[in-house]
Amino acid sequence: MLLAQSEPALLPEKLLEYRHISVINTLFMALCDTNERVRWHAVSCFGDIVSTMAKEDTEAARVIMRRFLWTLNDESGGIGWGAPEAMAQIMCRSTVLRNEYVHMLISYIQEDGEELYQDGNYLELPLLQRGLLWGIGTLCYSFPKDMKKRGVQADIIKYLYSEDATVCRLALWVLVGLGAKYSKEFVLPFYEEDVSLTIFKDHTFKEVQMNAICDLLSS
Repeated sequence: MLLAQSEPALLPEKLLEYRHISVINTLFMALCDTNERVRWHAVSCFGDIVSTMAKEDTEAARVIMRRFLWTLNDESGGIGWGAPEAMAQIMCRSTVLRNEYVHMLISYIQEDGEELYQDGNYLELPLLQRGLLWGIGTLCYSFPKDMKKRGVQADIIKYLYSEDATVCRLALWVLVGLGAKYSKEFVLPFYEEDVSLTIFKDHTFKEVQMNAICDLLSS
């Protein structure tokens, strides 16, 4: 499979040689692959290919975004593996799609609220939360002012107290992307010696030391 064997930076160019519909269906299946490399390369390729589609046929690109939203809907019968990550990658590369769908991605970190104000679509499964936080974080690092203006910082704070350690670490990483600052006393409980967080960025996996993240939050 190209996603497992090809040079990551060259994947989008190779995949664009095929019909969009065939590539998209293959990428959706790859989001559930047991090979982590394949999954993340699929996420990256979604960003390149769907953003290209948006320039040529915006409505066709919207169909893909709505398909992601459907996979995260309880009524779909699925779980939505990889959907938040792929949506974020697409929105990083397409201003049109970001303006139309970023509020939906943000809604997945928001609680449902009172009956009359159910704006949130909170995802409860920690494994899905990991992908969601990576997606939100990717947008925060790319568009910090806009994401901060949208109030995501307050929603991210609650994840610092998750029972899932990776969710907690990702939340700290997201807050750095927003340029958030806290007192040393607030950050101190989150310091972890010799612990790193693996982040997929620019077609590769990068290790970020948790102590370095905490230092940036309290500097």
